[in-house]
Amino acid sequence: MQTIEMNRRAVLILASWDPFQLGSEAYDTETADVVAALQGIDHPSDLAKKIQTIYEHSFEKWIPLEQCMQIAYKLIAVKFEAKCIV
Repeated sequence: MQTIEMNRRAVLILASWDPFQLGSEAYDTETADVVAALQGIDHPSDLAKKIQTIYEHSFEKWIPLEQCMQIAYKLIAVKFEAKCIV
């Protein structure tokens, strides 16, 4: 899987996640920030903390780390599949 495909799949995963029930189109900036962060982060807990920070900064609302971990695991799995690490 190429990086472009990995990014596309990550965007789809994030688009299906609606932590504040605002509709998937409300998170375009955050999705781009998370996909960019995914490039340099390999550990789910590090990515979950980054996701939590990105969304909290934008919406001034806190998402429980457990919810961020669930999405982080999915994103890291896509990344590892892209790198053929699995």
